[in-house]
Amino acid sequence: MAAPSRKTDVFQAIADPTRRQLLSMLGEREMPVTVISGHFPMSRTAVSKHLRILADAGLVKERKVGRETRYRLEPEPLLELKRWLAYYERYWDNKLLALQRLVEGNETDDTLSLIAKEQDGTLTEE
Repeated sequence: MAAPSRKTDVFQAIADPTRRQLLSMLGEREMPVTVISGHFPMSRTAVSKHLRILADAGLVKERKVGRETRYRLEPEPLLELKRWLAYYERYWDNKLLALQRLVEGNETDDTLSLIAKEQDGTLTEE
């Protein structure tokens, strides 16, 4: 069975700092919107709109408990973000390795040339 389609892209959902803060809060424990909205300088309606965007992206789940709706983090969609970022980690690893060689005095003309190419954007992956 195919996974349900999301209305909001995970990347768009986490682009807003308020929504990132909501995810952090909900990662600690499930909370009702009344408690959540007390942590923000905005109306409960505004907080609810942010929660709706996160829910549409599959990042939070809601459940009814009596008359209140409680929200909790649903971390699985963040794996898409993790995979995307992992691809770019290799660029940071290369830069840190070159910096380490430079600092430790193990640099060679090739290492210095590599650093220069990375800085001016002429380095290509082979």
